[in-house]
Amino acid sequence: MKDTPRDRLRELLDAVLDEDNRTLGDMAGDAYASPYHFNRLLSRSAYEAPVAMRRRVMLERAAWQLRKGSSVTDAAWDAGYESVEGFSRAFTRAFGHPPSTPAGSHWLPAPNGIHFHPPMSLWVHTTEQPMNPLTEQLIEHDLDDTRHLIEVAKGLPEEEYRKERFPGQTVLRWDGEDSSIAKVLEHHVFTKEVWLAAIEGGDLPTDRGDTPAALLERHDDAAARWLSVVRDIDSKGAWDDRLIDALCDPPESFQMGSVVAHVLTFAAHRRQLTRQMLRGAGVDPSSVGHGDPINWLRARRGETEGTDA
Repeated sequence: MKDTPRDRLRELLDAVLDEDNRTLGDMAGDAYASPYHFNRLLSRSAYEAPVAMRRRVMLERAAWQLRKGSSVTDAAWDAGYESVEGFSRAFTRAFGHPPSTPAGSHWLPAPNGIHFHPPMSLWVHTTEQPMNPLTEQLIEHDLDDTRHLIEVAKGLPEEEYRKERFPGQTVLRWDGEDSSIAKVLEHHVFTKEVWLAAIEGGDLPTDRGDTPAALLERHDDAAARWLSVVRDIDSKGAWDDRLIDALCDPPESFQMGSVVAHVLTFAAHRRQLTRQMLRGAGVDPSSVGHGDPINWLRARRGETEGTDA
C-alpha cells in the first residue's frame, strides 16, 4: 500500500486554526517551521498571511455562532479576544455591522476562497472574487491610521488639542480652516460621514462632537460602513457608476471611483498634517509614528520588524 501523499498546505492550515495556537510563533512551532518561513510558506501558498487568516476565520466562526444564538461575550472569548470591546470593534469593521446584528452570511472576503465551515472545518470556494488587495489595503490603512491618531490626540491637554497652529491652513475650502488638531481630525471624520450620507441616501450628521472621545465613536461607526460600501462597489464592479448627490446644492454627479480616490487623497494629507501638529504639541514622535503603509502591513501580518504605526 502506498503512503498517503503529504499535504503540506493542509498541515499549515491546521496549524493556523488549532485552538491553542494564538500567535505566529505558536503556529510555526506546530508546523515545525520558523515563524519567518511559516509566514512565507503560507502567504505564498494561500495568498494570505497566517495571522490575518486566523483572525478572519475566527471572525467567520463567531458570526456563525452568533447566528446560532451564542452570546457576544462567548463568541468573543472563543475567537481569542481579550475583551468584548475589542471583538466588537473588529467584528464591526469586518462585517460592516455590530455583532448584535445577525450577519446575512458568516463569510468574509478572502483572497483564497478559504472560509470557516461549521462546526470547525474549512470550505474552499473556488470562484470567489476577492476585493482588489491594493484597494483593501489603502482603505484599511486609512481607517486604522486614523483611529491611531485620534487615540494619540486623547492624551493631549484641551488647550493643546484646540490650539491654532496653522492659521489660514485649508485642505478643502468648503470645510473651513484646518488650523488645529481638533479641526483637522473633525474634518477628516466628517468627510466620510458626508459621502456615506450621499451614497446611503441618509441625512448629514447633526451630532458633531469634536472631542477625541466623540470623534473616536464617530470614526468607528463611519469606518465599518465605509469599508462595507467600498467592498460593495468593488464586488459589483461599480467603479464607473455615478452618484447623484442630492446633498449638494444644486445636485451634482460623481463617479464612484473618483469619490473613493478623493477620500483617500485628502485623508492621507490630513493624517500627515495631524502628525505634524501632534509633534508640535510635544507628543513623542515614536508615539505619533510615520503612517507608513509598509510598516502597517508588516505589523498587521504579525511580522516582528518595522511595526511603526
